[in-house]
Amino acid sequence: MPSPTPVLDHDLIAALRADLAAAGFTVDRVAEALGPMASAALNREQTLPAELATRDADDPVSLLVRLFTLGRSMTPSRLAPAVPRVGVDGLERLGLVAVRDGRVHAQCDLRPYADEQHAWWVASDLSETVTNTPLEQDHVLGIGGASTTLASWTPRPEVESALDLGTGCGVQSLHLGVHARSVTATDLSRRALDYARFNAALVGETWELLQGSMLEPVAGRQFDLVVSNPPFVITPRVAEVPLYEYRDGGLAGDGVVEGLVRSVGRHLRPGGIAQLLGNWEVGAGAGGWRGRVSQWLEGTGLDAWVIQRDVQDPAEYAETWARDGGHRPGTPAFDAMYAAWLADFASRGVATIGFGVITLQRPETDRAPFRDLMEATGPVAAPMGPTMLAGLRARTWLAEHDDEAVLSTAWRCAPDVTEERHGRPGAPDPSVILLRQGSGLGRVVRLDTVTAAFVSVCDGDLTAGQALTAIAGLLGAPADEVRAQAMPVVRALVADGLLVR
Repeated sequence: MPSPTPVLDHDLIAALRADLAAAGFTVDRVAEALGPMASAALNREQTLPAELATRDADDPVSLLVRLFTLGRSMTPSRLAPAVPRVGVDGLERLGLVAVRDGRVHAQCDLRPYADEQHAWWVASDLSETVTNTPLEQDHVLGIGGASTTLASWTPRPEVESALDLGTGCGVQSLHLGVHARSVTATDLSRRALDYARFNAALVGETWELLQGSMLEPVAGRQFDLVVSNPPFVITPRVAEVPLYEYRDGGLAGDGVVEGLVRSVGRHLRPGGIAQLLGNWEVGAGAGGWRGRVSQWLEGTGLDAWVIQRDVQDPAEYAETWARDGGHRPGTPAFDAMYAAWLADFASRGVATIGFGVITLQRPETDRAPFRDLMEATGPVAAPMGPTMLAGLRARTWLAEHDDEAVLSTAWRCAPDVTEERHGRPGAPDPSVILLRQGSGLGRVVRLDTVTAAFVSVCDGDLTAGQALTAIAGLLGAPADEVRAQAMPVVRALVADGLLVR
């Protein structure tokens, strides 16, 4: 049976907040207390090095890690100095611990969390590495790879209202509270909302929390920003495979993500942005993943920038998610789930499954929406939010301006752009010229003679039209042909931030 969720007692929560702050219970201090090896192992969900690092320690940070992250019990007298204000009794009244047989046992996971400028604490259910049992189906996930990915990729303009769709324990809402005047968070899980409510109180914030499936709780409402790590895992609807509320949306195939893409536009104000994670099934036929996702976008009227970050075959996908709930490879339960996943994908002719980031925008003006479906599987900058916002703004400008406007603009190379030239030994001219982006998506663009010459003079003095006309004169080519040849590359460089105004 799952443990109770935390209790909302504001006085005790305030005392706990003061204790955590006084203890220096931060991401950096935890890393310092554990050391680099134990910290790295813990990030891989290997707890033994952290157990050894904290076994004999009595500093508050080590005690809190030992109790709430590693799930190791201890005597009340050992824990008491780390929580002098809330006390062990207060932790028990909050439902965060239970005292049994003279020892304090964690009822939840509680750990620090931070971005580049802000620090918080997040409570969630204990992980399977602590309980040593498969997860309960209503398990509330803590800080994981998907939540940190979404937080990193979300553009963060100052907005009036934001929606965290499928909030879980509230990680995205913590970030939204920094740049949104009001935050609404929804989840189907009452247990998840209890954790989100507690986490909001722990950091001194108040969010509107609504229970219900997907967008149903906000019917008829619109927001400036919607973020969602939806329950997008493609899960067979068979008895052998448990359904976890935090990952399984209840629809066959990739229907959850498709439904969200098709419907979220109704909840965006003009200029509003939706930032989503998702995956998509790809068959063996023509069109590939771009064809699949393009079908979802038809009729939405939304701008779309979709970046595929990874691809798995059905076996890799099955292995990933069969292990996710704490089941061990080679056990009968694991093998039954593995087989069910393979059969499910085979029934729909799925060849691969793509993972990625979906950025949607409702146009502010009456124009055709832009579509940019691209692959970027390598390392990217962190955080990616500034890159996404700049990329949205650039693509919006391009969608609202014709080629003459592009030619009338004096572009300059972004500061992080460098050029590489490669040639055969002894050759008078390079055979390959590459333009490389040092941050953001890390784009690499191969240039020809015209576009290489053009980029070389992009310092903000000449307009694109003036530069290309001059290049045409040097090459003895018609100016109209040179401009037409260069325009697709120029637009692509502007969209991805290699050229800026």
